[in-house]
Amino acid sequence: MGDLARRDFPDAQSLAEGLASDVAGRLRDGIAERGGAVLAVSGGRTPARFFAALAEQDLDWSKVTVTLVDERWVPADHERSNEGFVRRGLLQGKALVARFVGLVDESPTPEEGAATIADRIAALPRPLDAVVLGMGADGHTASFFPGGDRLAEALDPEGEAPVLPMRAEGAGEPRITLTLPVVAGAGAVYLHIEGREKAEVLAGAMEPGALEALPIRAVLRHPEVALQVFWCP
Repeated sequence: MGDLARRDFPDAQSLAEGLASDVAGRLRDGIAERGGAVLAVSGGRTPARFFAALAEQDLDWSKVTVTLVDERWVPADHERSNEGFVRRGLLQGKALVARFVGLVDESPTPEEGAATIADRIAALPRPLDAVVLGMGADGHTASFFPGGDRLAEALDPEGEAPVLPMRAEGAGEPRITLTLPVVAGAGAVYLHIEGREKAEVLAGAMEPGALEALPIRAVLRHPEVALQVFWCP
């Protein structure tokens, strides 16, 4: 099991501000050390306050590249697009000048578009400076879904593909996801969760059990990941 640090906050707004401050510090460090920084973020409903708080952070956003942890294979203007959510919520105000690298192209399926997306991610400086994960009540993170058709390949710590397509009953649309080696190799890995149900799922994931049952375990157990959990009730 890798290292885990947990920070609890009284409410979602204070969590968002604390996480934004920490992530911004990582990005500033990357800019200072290498002239640029790369951040991968998650979609879903939970990050909205975090995105708003991060967009107001003082840093040289023109030297920041933002990408996604995973994406539904839908157009950017689709209501369930993570890219659209990030553009509306994070790439605003001070952060408007950040570069964005999306995980979807015009191919009809993620399987057909995966090579192009892999080239995009492979072109980014590695390791990524920060990755902000979410987690579902089923224990999925990124698009590592229980029952996913390429779950074992995505969780392979020796895998060479930076992204993989993923289809699963709980995923809704077909998806594409960063693989475990890309996530685990980041300079900082955060897990942003809210609510007691998610805390209970996380506690269960820390108990013995199969990775496939609660795929967040693959991150928790990775020896190189010092996971930082940000939680509020």
